[in-house]
Amino acid sequence: MPIRTSSRWASATCSGVSVPDRWSTRARRTGSLGVELDEYVILGGCNPPLAHRAMEADRNIGLLLPCNVVVRADGPDATLVQALDPQVMVRLSDGAELRAVADEATRRLRAALDALSG
Repeated sequence: MPIRTSSRWASATCSGVSVPDRWSTRARRTGSLGVELDEYVILGGCNPPLAHRAMEADRNIGLLLPCNVVVRADGPDATLVQALDPQVMVRLSDGAELRAVADEATRRLRAALDALSG
């Protein structure tokens, strides 16, 4: 089942998120391993104002920014979309200002995921 979610994901977010990177692990793994693998795509993109606010609150937060979304096959007729819970930033950082950023990112991600399933 081909995954054509990057444009739907970008449309669903409607919140200043761009998706500049689309990485198909299936294509890369199939070519290097010579085996057939399920569709698995990583979409990389952030909301620049939210990312900036998070990095201003904690300069070490870059690895925890919820900028990637995984879109993968879940059986022959289903697609699963997954994103990191932005609240992880709050739990793993001392930056008190991150709570507002994480709350806004959580709201936006939930709305985008709901738009995809609804």
